[in-house]
Amino acid sequence: MSSEDDDLAAAWGAETEVGEAGDAAPVQPARVLNQAEIDSLMGFDDGPAGGESRTGMQKIISSGLVSYERLPMLEIVFDRLVRIMSTSLRNFTSDNVEVGIDNILSLRFGDYLNSIPLPAMLAVFKADEWDNYGLMVVDSAMIYSIVDVLLGGRRGTAAMRIEGRPYTTIERTLVERLIRVVLADLSASFNPLCPITFRFERLEVNPRFATISRLSNAAILARLRIDMEDRGGRLELLLPYATLEPVRELLLQQFMGEKFGRDSIWETHLAEELWNTDIDLSVVLDEQVMSLAEVIRLRPGSRILLGCAPGAPVQIRCGARPLFEARVGQRKNRVAVRIERDIARVPG
Repeated sequence: MSSEDDDLAAAWGAETEVGEAGDAAPVQPARVLNQAEIDSLMGFDDGPAGGESRTGMQKIISSGLVSYERLPMLEIVFDRLVRIMSTSLRNFTSDNVEVGIDNILSLRFGDYLNSIPLPAMLAVFKADEWDNYGLMVVDSAMIYSIVDVLLGGRRGTAAMRIEGRPYTTIERTLVERLIRVVLADLSASFNPLCPITFRFERLEVNPRFATISRLSNAAILARLRIDMEDRGGRLELLLPYATLEPVRELLLQQFMGEKFGRDSIWETHLAEELWNTDIDLSVVLDEQVMSLAEVIRLRPGSRILLGCAPGAPVQIRCGARPLFEARVGQRKNRVAVRIERDIARVPG
């Protein structure tokens, strides 16, 4: 087809659209978006650092936020951990120690591994009863502070930090002792909720070797701040949701010992209303087994002979469950039944 034919076809199509619309204005030609507008619409345009203003598909795909349910009892457990740690670390260091909790948040495990400030020590521990793992991260400032305190450093002076070298055996041993103290306190914090033992497994300095869960899995992170006068640092506890799954129902409680689905007011109301419930009772005179052919041959006027003699006992049933044995009689010109005895209930 030639270019003249293409132009003619386009002009004919435009006239047809105008004719169908009556006196409407001519149809505007479709606007074609350029690449920059497409990128802006889909959220692939370059925004400020950190991606704070990203919108569209890019924000959905690359979102690091984790939608999670609140675990009120877990927050109580961490509050209890802070109080216990304050006492145990004072005994451990023979110094004035203040422990506080900065925040508790949910994030993906892979995002957390990438955000750990190095150098740091990563302790992998196991929850024996839950058969899963957790992670504890001790930052560099806390490492040098605990070494300085345990080896007799003077008070009022900040711990000396020597970066750019691997941690020595003495430093690793002292930090491991600190970790065991914190894990014992964490076990004690969970004890009112459920008995659990957190057991130290290994100490790593490379986050790649401390992978205890899939990178995309969600986890709970608690950031603790430990101050020892002019010294101190941070300690972070990470528990994957898979680790907490065995006690998820307990952690969803609003307070200790809460019973889900138990409401004494509702139970009393239900018990009172049950006495006013209407039920249907059936008096069964006889039961017979008939073939389908016999049932089909039944017509108006057909007779079915009952095997119940006058004065013979009959059953009173509620649905398919027999309740009483009774006798049929008459009272005030009405057919009546008199209950003779109960029928024993068969459990099932």
